[in-house]
Amino acid sequence: MPIKENLQNIKSTLPNHVTLVAVSKTKPVSDIMEAYDAGHKVFGENKIQDMVEKHEIMPKDIEWHMIGHVQRNKVKYMASFVSLIHGVDNLKLLQEINKQAIKHGRVIECLIQIKIASEDSKFGMDPEEASEIILSETLSELKNIKVVGVMGMATFTHDKIQVEKEFKRLKSTFDYLKTIKTENCELNIISMGMSGDYQLAIDCGSTMVRVGSSIFGARNYN
Repeated sequence: MPIKENLQNIKSTLPNHVTLVAVSKTKPVSDIMEAYDAGHKVFGENKIQDMVEKHEIMPKDIEWHMIGHVQRNKVKYMASFVSLIHGVDNLKLLQEINKQAIKHGRVIECLIQIKIASEDSKFGMDPEEASEIILSETLSELKNIKVVGVMGMATFTHDKIQVEKEFKRLKSTFDYLKTIKTENCELNIISMGMSGDYQLAIDCGSTMVRVGSSIFGARNYN
């Protein structure tokens, strides 16, 4: 099915308050342009270099979301244009994002990644660590970032009950952290749910879903 139809089908199932991030990682510019021409402008990449290359040749009204694990030494390459960084999992990374944002006269929005999965391979903080960082004096000094929500990745499993439990854990963490408001932290986004489980994620409170293969088709990693 064409990308345009896939997009329309998915958007027709989303409530108004849910943002769709079309995950374009590994996909060619021609595919992303097909989605863009169909009216979609929010795309997610998991490698900074790929996102930079696509940003350079694609329309400038696209919102680029960095959804993969972020290495501090690569923040500088995307600091001039990235709209939202999903996977922020430590304070040093926030400090680096702030440092690079200053150079471009921008405030970069970030999501705190919370570890909700049982797999060791997933990154993220626990809720206590996240609240310590949000309340820290160090964070209050970072004027060129804004923490606007949380992100989480569920365990890769067919066990829907476990996934639902993990999504609910992220929602309760969001509710807990949302009560903490500082000058550069005001939470309103819960980024959770992908192609296989985004409906369940929305039922559990997600406000932003990351959908790739259901839009662009299966990925070829070769």
